Amino acid sequence: MTYCVGMLLDTGLVFLSDSRTAAGVDQISTFRKTAVFEKPGERVLVVQSAGNLAITQAVTSALREGLEAGDSKPNLLNCANMFEAAQCVGAALREIHRRDAEALKQFAVEFNASLILGGQIKGEAPRLFSIYSAGNFIEATAETSYFQIGESKYGKPIIDRVIRRSSSLNEAAKAALVSMDSTIRSNLSVGLPLDLVLVKRDHYAVARHISIDDDNAYFASIRKRWSEALREVFAQLPEPDWLRNPGPAAVRGDPRTGTG
Repeated sequence: MTYCVGMLLDTGLVFLSDSRTAAGVDQISTFRKTAVFEKPGERVLVVQSAGNLAITQAVTSALREGLEAGDSKPNLLNCANMFEAAQCVGAALREIHRRDAEALKQFAVEFNASLILGGQIKGEAPRLFSIYSAGNFIEATAETSYFQIGESKYGKPIIDRVIRRSSSLNEAAKAALVSMDSTIRSNLSVGLPLDLVLVKRDHYAVARHISIDDDNAYFASIRKRWSEALREVFAQLPEPDWLRNPGPAAVRGDPRTGTG
């Protein structure tokens, strides 16, 4: 399992992924889940992947091999816009499905892959897509400005509460890291090192690509401070008085009072 999140902001894009792959409790490996396709000054595209590692690696390899064909067919460095880039990724995913899905089925292996594609091509605004196993996709909107793939449930609440399209890249990066920390704490199949990629709007290049491991002082600091802050706020919340002062509706098993 893995966890990836991509955020679309007015100021650019933020991507964060872990790198843990678990085939069992005693088979823990590290594989990068983020790939960058870049032509500085013209375009920058980031692909994140989750699901069956062999499938997602095959898709990434197919996308890279597509670049070697030059302009003879569409690829991530010659497509006219981000929509066509999403189509390229979807086509690569479907090609791997045509090649491998039936053989995998014979071994009771599900064809499981999901990807996030984001970036900016000169002439249009930054865009973000979530691409499914069938190669179809949806695009981020003003109302839904981020996508998660993999083990997403633990890290979703913090992003929903604090991130808006108007958030800065630094705010989004901080929220993504807190989101990742929540996921790591609750799921052993997600772990360090992390890949954090920041893309500034209209710069058409990666602004920062940071590998975060156990020695990263900033990540260690916010993990510690976030945990302390949560415990402090929790302690300050008023406690329920149902047992001390049950009120007139205190009937055993009454769902309004929590008794039973």
